[in-house]
Amino acid sequence: MPTPDARERILGTATRLFDRHGVHAVGLQRIIDECDCGKNLLYTHFASKDDLVVAYLGRCAAEWDALVDGVRAAAPERRLVDLVREVGTRVTRPGSRGCALRATLVEFPERRHPAHRVAVAHLVRARTQLRELAAETSAPDSERLADRVLVIIDGLYANGPIFGDDAAKAAVAFAEDVVKAETSAEPAKGR
Repeated sequence: MPTPDARERILGTATRLFDRHGVHAVGLQRIIDECDCGKNLLYTHFASKDDLVVAYLGRCAAEWDALVDGVRAAAPERRLVDLVREVGTRVTRPGSRGCALRATLVEFPERRHPAHRVAVAHLVRARTQLRELAAETSAPDSERLADRVLVIIDGLYANGPIFGDDAAKAAVAFAEDVVKAETSAEPAKGR
């Protein structure tokens, strides 16, 4: 029977399984079995696995947005470092496989696939968000600052699940160094 929370229950089960095993490794039947929801109920809320994957990626993107919103209360010069710290906290948890959107992008290399498009759109938007945060600092080249922090975050997503707290501490220290260097740099001549 459809219930108001059925969609959320299905998506929650899919999220847990996709996060743990990857999207391709988890079939709809496994989600149905673990959620105990029945095929008809799943298809009532998600017409296909692609629709379920897109909803999953939307959830992951919303979690990123919450991270970004959470650091906005800090001073402009601390926001990017705080964001790296928050990413580190999440990717060093037991069972983390890094960034779900980046991992799904690798699983779906076909540019026309909906999961690929959603992941790319998120990563482009995440870069824009970092550039917005960097623009609020005193860095003379805020785009360069944002792109450097993005590389740190990418490295943390790759290394955090492997090296844990050591990777997180190194990423935060590196972000602090980059933000300090970029915000104390002199503007380039001719700009």
